[in-house]
Amino acid sequence: MTIIHNQKLRRLRRVRSKIKLNLGVPRLSVYRSNCHIWVQIVDDKHGKTLASVSTKSLKLTGGTKTEKAKAVGSAIAALAIKNKIIKVRFDRGLYRYHGRVKALADAARTGGLVF
Repeated sequence: MTIIHNQKLRRLRRVRSKIKLNLGVPRLSVYRSNCHIWVQIVDDKHGKTLASVSTKSLKLTGGTKTEKAKAVGSAIAALAIKNKIIKVRFDRGLYRYHGRVKALADAARTGGLVF
C-alpha cells in the first residue's frame, strides 16, 4: 500500500468512528468521483437507504462540478424534508471538507438539514 492510500484509510476510519456514536440519527453519506457526486441518507440501525440523489439522477448538464454539487445538496435536502428527516450525521468519508463536499454540505444546510 502506498502512503497516500494509508492516509485515506486512516482518515476514513477516523471520520466513521466519530459518526457511529449516534445510531439513532440517519447518516448523510457522500461519494465523489472525478465527474459526478452521489449522496444518500442511510439508516444504519436498520441498514436501509432512505433517500439518494446524484448528478446522474438529476441529469445535470453544464456548469462546474461545484455548482452540480450545490444542486445535489439542495435536492437531497428537499427529499429529506419530504420524508420528514431533519437531523442527519454528515459522513464525508475519506474526502476532505472543502470544494465540492463543502458546497454540497452548505447547500444541504440551507435546504433545511441540520448537522
